[in-house]
Amino acid sequence: MDLSEQPAVEPMDLGGDDRWGAYATGAVLLAIGWGLAVVVNVLLHLVAPAGGLALGPVVIGPHLGPFALITLGIGLGTGAVGAGVLWMARELPPGPFVLPGVNYAEPTPDRSAGTAAEAGP
Repeated sequence: MDLSEQPAVEPMDLGGDDRWGAYATGAVLLAIGWGLAVVVNVLLHLVAPAGGLALGPVVIGPHLGPFALITLGIGLGTGAVGAGVLWMARELPPGPFVLPGVNYAEPTPDRSAGTAAEAGP
């Protein structure tokens, strides 16, 4: 028997709605990207005094340096991906996720018997 042809766990349909996972993913990406990396990053630099704002071992200056700008760019990209995931979740039909063009009404072939080459003489 070729183990690469059999899934480790048999597929099962729990009857859920996969859009909820996409909503949660998009919301987390938006919160981290635009909320944390953009808004909090820029606000901390705006309220920092001329001598810098010490937050533990990190000192935040009143200007946006290279690290802050890179964080800002990554945050903008992460938030955009989150917005895209939320848009995709809104466009998905209700119910379990299905690939377009796949006929799920046909039964899948039984792979537990193996192939003729594996059976031997």
